[in-house]
Amino acid sequence: MGHHEHAAGDPIPPNCELIAVYVGQLKQLFNAMDPSPFREKDLDRQAEDYIVGWARELPRNAPLHIRVHVPEAEASGGHAKDLQQAIGRYFSYRAEVLGRDLTELFRVGRYALLVGLVVLILCVMGGQLAARTFVAGQVGAAVYEGLIILGWVANWRPIEIFLYDWWPVVRHRNLLRRLAHADIAIVWR
Repeated sequence: MGHHEHAAGDPIPPNCELIAVYVGQLKQLFNAMDPSPFREKDLDRQAEDYIVGWARELPRNAPLHIRVHVPEAEASGGHAKDLQQAIGRYFSYRAEVLGRDLTELFRVGRYALLVGLVVLILCVMGGQLAARTFVAGQVGAAVYEGLIILGWVANWRPIEIFLYDWWPVVRHRNLLRRLAHADIAIVWR
């Protein structure tokens, strides 16, 4: 993908989905507090939320084309040439962070599963002991059932992690990867 400068009416590349961003100055896209050089700056939080929110609404398999609409004087500035690299680098970095978050989530899930299984085994053994110890029947059955429920509840978190929690992280990471490879065009108005 590359950096392009276009007049406002140029068509988008074939099969691409368009994300249009309107700014008065290119520097508005980036965090003003970040002291890094332009091409290494973090995106402004509002700009990131806007771009990611728009991209989330688009078909998942289509390549993305981001058009940054700026006044003509801004389009010819030095920062315009660095825009592709800056946006691509930023979204690549954010995708890497989410990849590390996913690894950590699975690590926590494995630990929670180990703890949950130990608790379940202890609860089953304790429940069987309680059922044999309390001859009265009702009390032993209630303790047994309570311990079995506690053992399964102890496995709720690992089950939640491995069945549900990781999907949104993977989807968001994949979206950020798509944005990192998006074609960027500067459009003057």
